[in-house]
Amino acid sequence: MHRKPLSGAVTVVLPIAGALSIVLAWQFLLPAAGVPAYIAPTPTRIAAVFGKQWPLLLDNLWPTLAESVAGFLFGNLAAVLLAVVFVYSRTVNVAYFPVVLFFNTIPILALSPIIILIFGLGMMPKIIIASVICFFPTLVNMVRGLNASTPNERELFRVLSATPWETFWRLRLPRSLPMLFSSLRIASATAVIGAIVGEWIGSDKGLGALIIQATFNYQSDRLYAAIVLSSSMSIALFLVVVLIERRMADWSFQAR
Repeated sequence: MHRKPLSGAVTVVLPIAGALSIVLAWQFLLPAAGVPAYIAPTPTRIAAVFGKQWPLLLDNLWPTLAESVAGFLFGNLAAVLLAVVFVYSRTVNVAYFPVVLFFNTIPILALSPIIILIFGLGMMPKIIIASVICFFPTLVNMVRGLNASTPNERELFRVLSATPWETFWRLRLPRSLPMLFSSLRIASATAVIGAIVGEWIGSDKGLGALIIQATFNYQSDRLYAAIVLSSSMSIALFLVVVLIERRMADWSFQAR
């Protein structure tokens, strides 16, 4: 059965209506069901925290944002560079890919205390944790993307006497961009998660530290406000990646 595509206005209105319905249910149905406010404060109470405690929230937002962005950039850059090495050197790939795979099997909550033990309680270990959590998915997808070109396409470039750099720049890299940006969209959220996990383990600043403090002090409205703020930051980073992807799509088309 062929379905008629939704109009542009409907695709905008429906998500807003869906989110609004959830907020209204949260605001009215949960209290009516007897859920206490210290477990699930209403959206109005959470919004009041933003009005009354915005300086505190903003003061803890900046460290987490800096750690997330830095971890996102360093982790993905390292993944892209290592993927290029793996694609162009089978020896290095066979020797070190299992090692990278082994490190990826270590849960980030188990690895974080080790990183903090080595690098201390400053901003650096949080950046490293955020980098690690972004690294492996981007590495795997980038390797697949760089190998996405067909043998016939690579043979055509050899026939045209293209240099390895030209083959990489005009064939392999453009073909890898869809998979790369798929990973980057995921990494925009996981980088924030990594920074917050690092702040849980050892920090007195940042949204992760604020979440822990609010939890132990039974400040549920502040806890939910910090969670909403961290989620909003992830969404903002995601939208930045999507915007860059759209700009890069034009370059990729021209490069082909």
